This record gives sequence, C-alpha cells and structure tokens, in this order.
Amino acid sequence: MLRQAYRSHAGNLQELLTPLELGRLQATHESYLALRTRLPSDQALNTYYANIHRDWEWGNDENERSANLVTDTINASGNHGTILVLGAGAGRLAYDLHTRLNSELTVALDFNPMLLLLAQRLMRGATIKLHEFPIAPVTIEDCARLGTLAAPAPVGDRFECVLGDALRPPFSAGSFNIVITPWLVDILPTDLGRTAAEVNRLLKPDGQWICFGSLSFAHDRKSKCYSLEESLAVIAQSGFKSLDSRQDEIPYMRSPYSRHARQEKVVTITATKNENAARRQRHTALPDWLVTGNDPVPQSQSFQVQALSTRIHAFIMSMIDGKRSLRDMALLMEQQRLMPQEEAQQAIRSFLIKMHEDSQKPAGH
Repeated sequence: MLRQAYRSHAGNLQELLTPLELGRLQATHESYLALRTRLPSDQALNTYYANIHRDWEWGNDENERSANLVTDTINASGNHGTILVLGAGAGRLAYDLHTRLNSELTVALDFNPMLLLLAQRLMRGATIKLHEFPIAPVTIEDCARLGTLAAPAPVGDRFECVLGDALRPPFSAGSFNIVITPWLVDILPTDLGRTAAEVNRLLKPDGQWICFGSLSFAHDRKSKCYSLEESLAVIAQSGFKSLDSRQDEIPYMRSPYSRHARQEKVVTITATKNENAARRQRHTALPDWLVTGNDPVPQSQSFQVQALSTRIHAFIMSMIDGKRSLRDMALLMEQQRLMPQEEAQQAIRSFLIKMHEDSQKPAGH
C-alpha cells in the first residue's frame, strides 16, 4: 500500500510542478546530482508538506483560530488597501484574510514553488488529491491517506501568488498598507532588526505590521535569539510605534490520522510604521561572483581543501573495478603517496561505509 502511494504521490507532485518546466532540462540525472543546489539545511521542497493538508483538508479549527487572532488586530471595517502575507506557505491564512477583509489586493509570497503552485490552483477553484503520510499513523490505513484538497470558494482577481524570497521581496518601497509575517521571523537566517527594516520599507506611512507565530529563534548566535520583550524593543527601534502583543494557545498540526499533535502558545505582535527605518544593507545570500557569473571565482583556502578532497574521492571511486579489495586500494593510495597503507585502509573503509549507507536510503517520494 505504501509503495503504491509513494509512486502515485511522485506522479502527482510531478504534475503539480509542471509549470517549472523541469522536463526541458537536458543534462543527465547524474550531472545534476553532482552539481545540485543545496537549500538551507532546514528547508526542502517537502519541509512544510503537512501544512498543505492542515490548510486545505483537516478542517477549520486551527485555521480559524489563526485567522481570528490576526483579524482581531485589524479594523474589520473599511478598505484595507493592499495586504502582503510574507512567507505565506500553503496559503490558507492569506486566503482567509482575503475573504474576511475588504482589500484592494492581497499578495501571498513564498519561496517554495510546490506550496505556492498548489495554493494558487486551489484558490482558483481546483480540487486536488494528494497523499498524506502522517508521522505516527493511528492505523495501518493511515500510513498513506489520499486526501481531497479544496478551498471553500475561489478567490477573485484581487488575489495574487508571488514566488519570491521573503529576505528580498520583489516590491517597491511603500507598496502595502498591511504586512503579515506568519511563523516567519524566527526561522529566517537573518537578524530580526534586518527583517523589521525590510517590513518597514514595504509599508506605506502608518502601515501596520502583524507578526504572528511562535517566536522560537534558532540562530547560531545566541545574542540573536530574542525574547518577546527584546523582539518588541528591536521592532520599536526599526521605525515602529503603537506596539502591542498577546499570547494565545492554539492547536497546531493536529492531523486526524496521526498520534502526534501539538498545542502551541503563539505570539501576535502588532506595530504601526512611525517613520522610515534606518537604511540597512539588503540581505545577500550569495557573493556577486556567484550571482552574475562574470567575476573570477576566488581561490579560497576552503575551496582548495575541497578540491583536494574531491580528487581523493574521485581516485577512490576510480579504483572500484569489481576486482580490487580494500587492501589493494589502500596499497595504491600509498603508492600514489596520498596516505600510508595502514591509514588508507581504514579511511577507505569509512568512506565506502558512508557510500554504502547512502545507497541503501530510499530516494524519497
């Protein structure tokens, strides 16, 4: 059952990602494996896959609680101008806010193409069937549940999905009356002050920022893992006034088919843009020589070490001919003056154990 579900799921995801035109790629699979782009260690195409079923299948309890907490901070009457949901994920919160509020335009931005393409289709009225694979299934049938995803009703033409990076949102300064950052600021690899300055840039004068989520910072530098009180101070220093915050417990990721569920104490912070934030250097994920491709690639020490490691790995792989033993390969390593035979045999063993274990892992679904 599970194998069949994985195969079906792979086909469904491939169809969903058709707009990316991945079928036009001409290089071999092996070439892309060797040169593949690495996402941040905590992000992948399926990182927030369960959110899809939470947003569009499990029921409305968690979705309504979240939408209520956000809309409670917004005056429900009147024209709300333009609204941006930065880091919209699978899109349900953005959808609920759009259907509740009278806005000229609602924009949902996320950098995960699977989540955004699916949200766009659902909000246009499509019904999509996708498997859910619960972490701790209640019954054997719950190991792979084929769910039916659908929005309560299609959105109109005043809703747009934008594929983009929340660290460098592709919008002009002063584009929005309201910016909402749900479950976002504490997972970004940048300082809260930089995020606050970017939100400030996006807002019109007297625009409103609603920061919603867990506030569970995980920066390597502990000084950047802000408490609620410190977060409010950082936001106030970034051109905002009239700060207010509240904490509420809500259900979180409660699949009806899983034994795992959480109760989360979320924070809702509201702030009004008082003045333009001090200009900060925009987030730069990669150096120009990588982005433009025009400048020389620097010959850094780390690159030189990696180059030597890669040559040694390639040499080890080249010795695998179905005839040589570990001892034979270690002798060749010694003859090439790469490593004494005794050390080489253990090093090669460790390397091939890793290769063997990787080869046994499933390719994913």
